[in-house]
Amino acid sequence: MKEERQLIMLPGPTNVPDRVMRAMMKPIINHRGPKFEALYESIMENLKYVFQTKNEAFVLTSSGTGSIECAFSNLVNSGDKVVVPVFGFFSERLRETAVRRGAKIIEVPVEWGNAPTAEQIKQVIKHEGNVKAVAIVHNETSTGVTVRDLPRIGKITKENNVLLIVDAISILGGDQLPVDDWNIDVCFAGSQKCLTGPPGVAVISVSDKAWEAIKRNNNRPYYFDLMRIREYSAKKATPFTPAIPVFYALDEALKVIREESLENRFKRHATCAKAFYSGFEALKLTPYPKEDVRSNTVIVVNVPSKVNCEMVRQVMRERYRVLIAGGLGKLKGQVFRIGCMGIISQAETLATINALENALADSNFPVDFSAGVEAARKGFQS
Repeated sequence: MKEERQLIMLPGPTNVPDRVMRAMMKPIINHRGPKFEALYESIMENLKYVFQTKNEAFVLTSSGTGSIECAFSNLVNSGDKVVVPVFGFFSERLRETAVRRGAKIIEVPVEWGNAPTAEQIKQVIKHEGNVKAVAIVHNETSTGVTVRDLPRIGKITKENNVLLIVDAISILGGDQLPVDDWNIDVCFAGSQKCLTGPPGVAVISVSDKAWEAIKRNNNRPYYFDLMRIREYSAKKATPFTPAIPVFYALDEALKVIREESLENRFKRHATCAKAFYSGFEALKLTPYPKEDVRSNTVIVVNVPSKVNCEMVRQVMRERYRVLIAGGLGKLKGQVFRIGCMGIISQAETLATINALENALADSNFPVDFSAGVEAARKGFQS
């Protein structure tokens, strides 16, 4: 029995292009042979394009969380001072990973819905002294916040000889993130979000400054040892068995990005995000994040009072075949979270707004029918 396809508008995983899905049907090959070497070379070339970097980049057979573990376990040791702005569920997770590594955490608390600023980071580094790294979530998936001050933060970390570790899991490939220009030392993401691949692999870039710190670390992990990964990468290989079908898919997904161009891709995501915000405001739904830090890849709006979040999501899923997410942590039941990433165009945007509009009406929330869709449509026309 063929399962009916749903429109996946989650903040990951996302809808995957058919050509990317078909790539996984290629025959399994020897990961120590010439065919894999050619595949690996193709992925590396396009991966550097997406990271906008001349640094080395790698693919890890893991989830995005695995790339976080990889970064911290290669760079951070017990007692190292690490500055971590905490402004949502996933920045809390970033902090927890550093804590388990034994780091001395210098937390920068930020109100959920807002973003840390370069001035905050500058003052913490100045006050603390001897800071090894600043670890920051560029796009906080739980609140729909993008750290727009990241370019300035990169300048500050460079001036103070501090490593900059960036979690770009829900934004790489969907919004501007030039790793080299912004002085990012380690940047990582997952395949299943803006890169528009299936889940299963993570990607990571490493700067020369980061390599110096990694070389001095005598307590590197076994599976995620970046020195070993680098050694094998020079031979167009991986130290352990890779997820070959997902590597095929990632290769195809990166080719899709290259064909569209990053500039056009970023513009498309921004246009759809603007239409989402316009449509939801027309429905009297208020965005959760402050306006100047709103994400273009994860749209988060408040659930109206007396509306059951889970009931609305269930109606959207079962009646309208559209999947969106609810809140995480202290925002559970309080917000809707929608992925504006990967395969996102006018069609997906309007279909999602229409489904939410109808699901809200089904939940007895007063809705001006078609107001949301029309407001969004005007955004595309303009």
